[in-house]
Amino acid sequence: MRFALILALGTALAGPALAAAAEKAPAVDPSVRQPGWKSPKNAFGQPDLSGYWSNATMTPTVRNLSLTKEAVLPDAQAKQAEAAFADALAKADAPTKADEKPTDAKADEEKLIKLRPEFAAAGGDVGGYNAFWLDPGGHLMRVNGQYRTSLITTPDGQIPKPKAAPAGAGGRRQGLGSFDNPENRSLGERCVIGFGRNAGPPMLPNGFYNNNYEILQTANSVAIDVEMVHDVRIIRLDSHHRTDGVRPWFGDAIGHYEGDTLVVETTNIPQAENLYGSWKNLKITEWFTRISPTRILYRFQAEDPDTWDKPWGGEYEFSPLKGIVYEYACHEGNYALPGMLAGARRAEQAAASGQAKPGAE
Repeated sequence: MRFALILALGTALAGPALAAAAEKAPAVDPSVRQPGWKSPKNAFGQPDLSGYWSNATMTPTVRNLSLTKEAVLPDAQAKQAEAAFADALAKADAPTKADEKPTDAKADEEKLIKLRPEFAAAGGDVGGYNAFWLDPGGHLMRVNGQYRTSLITTPDGQIPKPKAAPAGAGGRRQGLGSFDNPENRSLGERCVIGFGRNAGPPMLPNGFYNNNYEILQTANSVAIDVEMVHDVRIIRLDSHHRTDGVRPWFGDAIGHYEGDTLVVETTNIPQAENLYGSWKNLKITEWFTRISPTRILYRFQAEDPDTWDKPWGGEYEFSPLKGIVYEYACHEGNYALPGMLAGARRAEQAAASGQAKPGAE
Protein backbone atom coordinates (compact mmCIF):
# COMPACT_ATOMS: atom_id res chain seq x y z
CA MET A 1 0.00 0.00 0.00
CA ARG A 2 2.88 2.31 0.89
CA PHE A 3 4.47 1.58 -2.49
CA ALA A 4 1.18 2.31 -4.22
CA LEU A 5 0.89 5.63 -2.36
CA ILE A 6 4.43 6.67 -3.34
CA LEU A 7 3.75 5.66 -6.96
CA ALA A 8 0.49 7.61 -7.01
CA LEU A 9 2.16 10.68 -5.48
CA GLY A 10 5.03 10.48 -7.95
CA THR A 11 2.58 10.24 -10.82
CA ALA A 12 0.61 13.20 -9.51
CA LEU A 13 3.78 15.31 -9.23
CA ALA A 14 5.17 14.16 -12.56
CA GLY A 15 1.93 14.82 -14.47
CA PRO A 16 2.13 18.65 -14.45
CA ALA A 17 5.87 18.52 -15.04
CA LEU A 18 5.46 16.30 -18.10
CA ALA A 19 2.64 18.48 -19.39
CA ALA A 20 4.78 21.60 -18.97
CA ALA A 21 7.67 19.91 -20.76
CA ALA A 22 5.35 18.93 -23.60
CA GLU A 23 4.19 22.53 -23.96
CA LYS A 24 7.78 23.75 -24.17
CA ALA A 25 8.88 21.02 -26.58
CA PRO A 26 9.42 22.41 -30.10
CA ALA A 27 6.68 21.48 -32.56
CA VAL A 28 7.67 19.13 -35.36
CA ASP A 29 7.94 21.11 -38.59
CA PRO A 30 5.90 19.20 -41.21
CA SER A 31 7.90 20.85 -43.99
CA VAL A 32 11.08 19.06 -42.86
CA ARG A 33 11.48 15.33 -43.30
CA GLN A 34 12.19 13.87 -39.87
CA PRO A 35 14.97 11.30 -39.42
CA GLY A 36 13.60 7.78 -39.55
CA TRP A 37 10.21 8.79 -40.97
CA LYS A 38 9.07 6.49 -43.75
CA SER A 39 6.52 7.31 -46.41
CA PRO A 40 3.37 5.15 -46.16
CA LYS A 41 2.74 2.70 -48.98
CA ASN A 42 -0.55 2.00 -50.71
CA ALA A 43 -1.98 -1.37 -51.75
CA PHE A 44 0.26 -1.40 -54.86
CA GLY A 45 3.43 -0.85 -52.84
CA GLN A 46 3.75 2.72 -54.14
CA PRO A 47 4.48 5.75 -51.94
CA ASP A 48 1.01 6.90 -50.87
CA LEU A 49 0.29 10.33 -52.37
CA SER A 50 -3.48 9.88 -52.46
CA GLY A 51 -5.95 12.19 -50.80
CA TYR A 52 -7.10 15.79 -50.89
CA TRP A 53 -4.42 18.48 -51.06
CA SER A 54 -4.01 22.22 -51.52
CA ASN A 55 -1.22 24.48 -52.75
CA ALA A 56 -2.92 27.74 -51.73
CA THR A 57 -0.32 30.19 -50.48
CA MET A 58 0.49 33.85 -49.96
CA THR A 59 3.82 33.27 -51.70
CA PRO A 60 3.66 34.39 -55.34
CA THR A 61 5.03 32.30 -58.18
CA VAL A 62 7.47 35.08 -59.09
CA ARG A 63 9.25 37.10 -56.39
CA ASN A 64 7.94 40.61 -55.78
CA LEU A 65 11.28 42.43 -56.01
CA SER A 66 9.71 45.68 -54.83
CA LEU A 67 9.24 44.04 -51.41
CA THR A 68 12.33 41.85 -51.13
CA LYS A 69 15.19 40.45 -53.17
CA GLU A 70 15.84 37.59 -50.73
CA ALA A 71 14.75 34.03 -51.46
CA VAL A 72 14.04 33.24 -47.79
CA LEU A 73 12.43 35.33 -45.06
CA PRO A 74 13.39 35.02 -41.37
CA ASP A 75 10.60 33.51 -39.28
CA ALA A 76 9.75 36.75 -37.46
CA GLN A 77 9.60 38.74 -40.69
CA ALA A 78 7.48 36.05 -42.32
CA LYS A 79 4.96 36.18 -39.47
CA GLN A 80 4.77 39.96 -39.81
CA ALA A 81 4.17 39.61 -43.54
CA GLU A 82 1.39 37.07 -42.97
CA ALA A 83 -0.27 39.37 -40.43
CA ALA A 84 -0.03 42.37 -42.77
CA PHE A 85 -1.49 40.32 -45.63
CA ALA A 86 -4.37 39.05 -43.49
CA ASP A 87 -5.12 42.58 -42.29
CA ALA A 88 -5.08 44.02 -45.81
CA LEU A 89 -7.29 41.23 -47.14
CA ALA A 90 -9.78 41.60 -44.26
CA LYS A 91 -10.05 45.36 -44.74
CA ALA A 92 -10.49 44.96 -48.47
CA ASP A 93 -13.22 42.38 -47.77
CA ALA A 94 -15.10 44.61 -45.32
CA PRO A 95 -18.19 46.42 -46.63
CA THR A 96 -17.89 50.17 -46.96
CA LYS A 97 -19.44 51.98 -43.98
CA ALA A 98 -21.89 54.82 -44.42
CA ASP A 99 -19.48 57.40 -43.02
CA GLU A 100 -16.41 55.98 -44.76
CA LYS A 101 -14.79 57.90 -47.58
CA PRO A 102 -14.24 56.07 -50.86
CA THR A 103 -10.57 56.97 -50.58
CA ASP A 104 -10.28 54.86 -47.40
CA ALA A 105 -11.52 51.73 -49.15
CA LYS A 106 -9.27 52.50 -52.11
CA ALA A 107 -6.26 52.77 -49.80
CA ASP A 108 -7.00 49.33 -48.30
CA GLU A 109 -7.27 47.84 -51.77
CA GLU A 110 -4.01 49.47 -52.88
CA LYS A 111 -2.25 48.07 -49.80
CA LEU A 112 -3.41 44.58 -50.76
CA ILE A 113 -2.34 45.05 -54.37
CA LYS A 114 1.09 46.21 -53.21
CA LEU A 115 1.54 42.87 -51.46
CA ARG A 116 0.13 40.88 -54.38
CA PRO A 117 0.13 42.96 -57.61
CA GLU A 118 -1.79 40.28 -59.53
CA PHE A 119 -4.88 41.01 -57.40
CA ALA A 120 -5.37 44.14 -59.51
CA ALA A 121 -6.58 41.86 -62.30
CA ALA A 122 -9.53 40.78 -60.14
CA GLY A 123 -10.58 44.31 -59.21
CA GLY A 124 -14.18 45.46 -59.34
CA ASP A 125 -13.34 48.35 -61.67
CA VAL A 126 -14.05 46.11 -64.63
CA GLY A 127 -17.02 44.34 -63.12
CA GLY A 128 -14.86 41.48 -61.86
CA TYR A 129 -14.33 40.07 -58.39
CA ASN A 130 -13.54 42.08 -55.32
CA ALA A 131 -11.49 40.81 -52.37
CA PHE A 132 -14.51 39.09 -50.82
CA TRP A 133 -14.22 36.32 -53.41
CA LEU A 134 -10.47 35.77 -53.03
CA ASP A 135 -9.15 32.78 -51.10
CA PRO A 136 -5.44 32.76 -51.89
CA GLY A 137 -4.22 31.12 -48.67
CA GLY A 138 -3.17 32.78 -45.45
CA HIS A 139 0.42 31.61 -45.07
CA LEU A 140 3.72 31.97 -46.85
CA MET A 141 5.03 28.80 -48.45
CA ARG A 142 7.40 26.92 -46.19
CA VAL A 143 9.83 24.46 -47.80
CA ASN A 144 12.32 22.48 -45.73
CA GLY A 145 11.68 24.77 -42.77
CA GLN A 146 12.22 28.00 -44.74
CA TYR A 147 9.70 30.69 -45.64
CA ARG A 148 10.00 31.30 -49.37
CA THR A 149 9.39 34.57 -51.19
CA SER A 150 8.68 32.88 -54.54
CA LEU A 151 7.85 29.44 -55.85
CA ILE A 152 10.37 29.90 -58.66
CA THR A 153 13.86 28.95 -57.46
CA THR A 154 15.99 30.92 -59.92
CA PRO A 155 18.49 33.24 -58.14
CA ASP A 156 16.25 36.30 -58.54
CA GLY A 157 12.96 34.42 -58.33
CA GLN A 158 12.05 35.48 -61.88
CA ILE A 159 11.26 33.57 -65.05
CA PRO A 160 14.42 33.46 -67.21
CA LYS A 161 14.25 35.66 -70.28
CA PRO A 162 13.99 33.70 -73.53
CA LYS A 163 16.91 33.75 -75.95
CA ALA A 164 14.49 35.01 -78.60
CA ALA A 165 10.77 35.55 -78.87
CA PRO A 166 9.28 32.14 -79.79
CA ALA A 167 7.66 32.16 -83.20
CA GLY A 168 3.87 31.87 -83.07
CA ALA A 169 3.81 31.23 -79.35
CA GLY A 170 0.11 31.98 -79.07
CA GLY A 171 -1.20 31.15 -75.63
CA ARG A 172 -4.06 31.17 -73.22
CA ARG A 173 -4.73 34.88 -73.61
CA GLN A 174 -4.17 35.15 -77.33
CA GLY A 175 -7.88 35.72 -77.86
CA LEU A 176 -8.26 38.71 -75.53
CA GLY A 177 -9.43 41.65 -77.59
CA SER A 178 -10.66 39.50 -80.47
CA PHE A 179 -14.41 39.03 -80.78
CA ASP A 180 -14.62 37.41 -84.21
CA ASN A 181 -15.81 34.05 -82.85
CA PRO A 182 -15.86 32.04 -79.58
CA GLU A 183 -12.72 30.10 -80.53
CA ASN A 184 -10.71 33.32 -80.48
CA ARG A 185 -11.42 33.82 -76.79
CA SER A 186 -9.13 32.37 -74.12
CA LEU A 187 -9.52 28.77 -72.94
CA GLY A 188 -10.17 29.90 -69.36
CA GLU A 189 -12.87 32.32 -70.41
CA ARG A 190 -14.56 29.54 -72.37
CA CYS A 191 -14.34 27.21 -69.34
CA VAL A 192 -12.35 24.67 -71.37
CA ILE A 193 -9.57 24.58 -68.78
CA GLY A 194 -8.55 26.76 -65.83
CA PHE A 195 -7.36 30.32 -66.33
CA GLY A 196 -4.19 29.68 -64.32
CA ARG A 197 -1.68 26.83 -64.37
CA ASN A 198 -3.35 24.77 -61.65
CA ALA A 199 -3.36 21.62 -63.77
CA GLY A 200 -0.04 22.42 -65.40
CA PRO A 201 2.44 21.23 -66.06
CA PRO A 202 3.95 22.76 -64.07
CA MET A 203 1.18 22.76 -61.46
CA LEU A 204 1.10 26.24 -59.92
CA PRO A 205 -1.45 27.96 -57.67
CA ASN A 206 -3.42 30.63 -59.51
CA GLY A 207 -3.11 33.06 -56.60
CA PHE A 208 -6.83 33.74 -56.32
CA TYR A 209 -8.95 30.75 -55.22
CA ASN A 210 -9.83 27.05 -55.62
CA ASN A 211 -6.25 25.77 -55.47
CA ASN A 212 -7.36 22.28 -54.47
CA TYR A 213 -6.65 18.77 -55.73
CA GLU A 214 -7.47 15.10 -55.28
CA ILE A 215 -4.78 12.54 -56.13
CA LEU A 216 -5.79 8.96 -56.98
CA GLN A 217 -3.31 6.16 -57.66
CA THR A 218 -3.78 2.87 -59.49
CA ALA A 219 -1.35 0.15 -60.51
CA ASN A 220 -0.70 1.74 -63.92
CA SER A 221 -1.69 5.41 -63.66
CA VAL A 222 -2.10 8.44 -61.43
CA ALA A 223 -5.08 10.76 -61.77
CA ILE A 224 -5.00 14.30 -60.40
CA ASP A 225 -8.42 15.93 -60.13
CA VAL A 226 -7.90 19.69 -60.30
CA GLU A 227 -10.70 21.79 -58.84
CA MET A 228 -9.88 24.75 -61.09
CA VAL A 229 -11.73 24.07 -63.38
CA HIS A 230 -12.91 20.46 -63.28
CA ASP A 231 -9.72 19.24 -64.97
CA VAL A 232 -8.40 15.69 -64.55
CA ARG A 233 -4.77 15.12 -65.39
CA ILE A 234 -3.85 11.50 -66.24
CA ILE A 235 -0.26 10.31 -65.74
CA ARG A 236 0.51 6.95 -67.35
CA LEU A 237 3.05 4.88 -65.41
CA ASP A 238 6.03 3.06 -66.95
CA SER A 239 4.94 3.82 -70.49
CA HIS A 240 6.28 5.70 -73.53
CA HIS A 241 5.47 9.09 -74.99
CA ARG A 242 3.07 9.08 -77.90
CA THR A 243 4.51 9.56 -81.39
CA ASP A 244 1.34 10.37 -83.33
CA GLY A 245 1.74 14.14 -83.03
CA VAL A 246 -1.36 14.57 -80.86
CA ARG A 247 -0.92 17.15 -78.10
CA PRO A 248 -3.43 16.68 -75.24
CA TRP A 249 -4.47 19.76 -73.24
CA PHE A 250 -2.01 18.99 -70.44
CA GLY A 251 0.61 17.35 -72.60
CA ASP A 252 1.60 13.69 -72.63
CA ALA A 253 2.62 12.77 -69.08
CA ILE A 254 4.62 9.60 -68.34
CA GLY A 255 5.49 8.71 -64.74
CA HIS A 256 7.49 6.23 -62.70
CA TYR A 257 8.43 5.81 -59.04
CA GLU A 258 11.92 6.30 -57.69
CA GLY A 259 11.85 5.32 -54.03
CA ASP A 260 9.38 7.64 -52.28
CA THR A 261 9.10 9.94 -55.30
CA LEU A 262 6.74 9.98 -58.26
CA VAL A 263 8.71 11.33 -61.25
CA VAL A 264 6.68 12.69 -64.18
CA GLU A 265 7.99 13.76 -67.58
CA THR A 266 5.63 15.68 -69.87
CA THR A 267 6.12 16.50 -73.54
CA ASN A 268 3.78 17.11 -76.51
CA ILE A 269 2.36 20.23 -74.84
CA PRO A 270 -0.13 22.11 -77.07
CA GLN A 271 0.50 25.64 -78.29
CA ALA A 272 -2.48 26.97 -76.33
CA GLU A 273 -0.87 25.68 -73.13
CA ASN A 274 2.57 27.18 -73.77
CA LEU A 275 4.80 28.05 -70.82
CA TYR A 276 5.93 31.65 -71.27
CA GLY A 277 6.06 31.10 -75.01
CA SER A 278 7.69 27.66 -75.01
CA TRP A 279 5.65 24.66 -76.16
CA LYS A 280 6.86 22.83 -79.26
CA ASN A 281 10.04 21.37 -77.72
CA LEU A 282 9.15 22.02 -74.09
CA LYS A 283 9.77 19.27 -71.54
CA ILE A 284 8.54 19.53 -67.97
CA THR A 285 9.85 17.16 -65.29
CA GLU A 286 8.05 16.98 -61.94
CA TRP A 287 8.83 15.26 -58.65
CA PHE A 288 6.16 14.45 -56.03
CA THR A 289 7.67 13.30 -52.71
CA ARG A 290 5.76 12.53 -49.50
CA ILE A 291 8.03 14.05 -46.83
CA SER A 292 5.75 13.96 -43.77
CA PRO A 293 2.25 12.85 -42.77
CA THR A 294 0.91 16.23 -43.91
CA ARG A 295 3.19 17.38 -46.74
CA ILE A 296 4.04 16.49 -50.33
CA LEU A 297 7.12 18.23 -51.71
CA TYR A 298 6.50 19.25 -55.32
CA ARG A 299 9.41 20.22 -57.58
CA PHE A 300 9.49 20.95 -61.29
CA GLN A 301 12.00 21.73 -64.02
CA ALA A 302 11.29 23.34 -67.40
CA GLU A 303 13.67 22.92 -70.29
CA ASP A 304 13.62 23.98 -73.91
CA PRO A 305 17.02 24.62 -75.54
CA ASP A 306 15.31 26.69 -78.24
CA THR A 307 13.90 29.11 -75.66
CA TRP A 308 16.17 29.19 -72.59
CA ASP A 309 19.93 28.83 -72.15
CA LYS A 310 19.48 26.33 -69.34
CA PRO A 311 16.71 24.54 -67.43
CA TRP A 312 14.95 26.35 -64.57
CA GLY A 313 12.26 25.43 -62.09
CA GLY A 314 10.64 25.82 -58.71
CA GLU A 315 9.25 24.03 -55.69
CA TYR A 316 6.59 24.19 -53.01
CA GLU A 317 4.70 21.87 -50.66
CA PHE A 318 1.15 20.56 -50.81
CA SER A 319 -0.69 20.59 -47.48
CA PRO A 320 -3.88 18.70 -46.57
CA LEU A 321 -7.17 20.18 -47.77
CA LYS A 322 -9.69 20.56 -44.95
CA GLY A 323 -12.54 18.99 -46.87
CA ILE A 324 -12.99 17.41 -50.27
CA VAL A 325 -12.99 18.64 -53.86
CA TYR A 326 -16.44 19.34 -55.27
CA GLU A 327 -17.32 20.01 -58.89
CA TYR A 328 -16.27 23.41 -60.14
CA ALA A 329 -19.11 24.19 -62.55
CA CYS A 330 -17.60 26.95 -64.67
CA HIS A 331 -20.16 29.11 -66.50
CA GLU A 332 -18.07 32.21 -67.15
CA GLY A 333 -18.20 32.02 -70.92
CA ASN A 334 -21.76 30.68 -71.01
CA TYR A 335 -23.03 34.03 -69.74
CA ALA A 336 -20.40 36.41 -71.08
CA LEU A 337 -19.72 35.14 -74.60
CA PRO A 338 -23.19 35.74 -76.13
CA GLY A 339 -23.19 39.31 -74.85
CA MET A 340 -19.65 40.08 -75.98
CA LEU A 341 -20.10 38.58 -79.43
CA ALA A 342 -23.50 40.24 -79.89
CA GLY A 343 -22.00 43.57 -78.85
CA ALA A 344 -19.16 43.13 -81.32
CA ARG A 345 -21.59 42.39 -84.17
CA ARG A 346 -23.63 45.47 -83.31
CA ALA A 347 -20.49 47.60 -83.22
CA GLU A 348 -19.52 46.27 -86.66
CA GLN A 349 -22.96 47.08 -88.04
CA ALA A 350 -22.76 50.59 -86.62
CA ALA A 351 -19.30 51.10 -88.11
CA ALA A 352 -20.47 49.84 -91.51
CA SER A 353 -23.38 52.27 -91.55
CA GLY A 354 -21.26 55.17 -90.33
CA GLN A 355 -23.04 55.39 -86.98
CA ALA A 356 -21.42 55.93 -83.62
CA LYS A 357 -20.46 52.83 -81.69
CA PRO A 358 -23.19 51.56 -79.32
CA GLY A 359 -22.82 53.17 -75.93
CA ALA A 360 -20.59 55.97 -77.20
CA GLU A 361 -21.46 59.48 -76.02
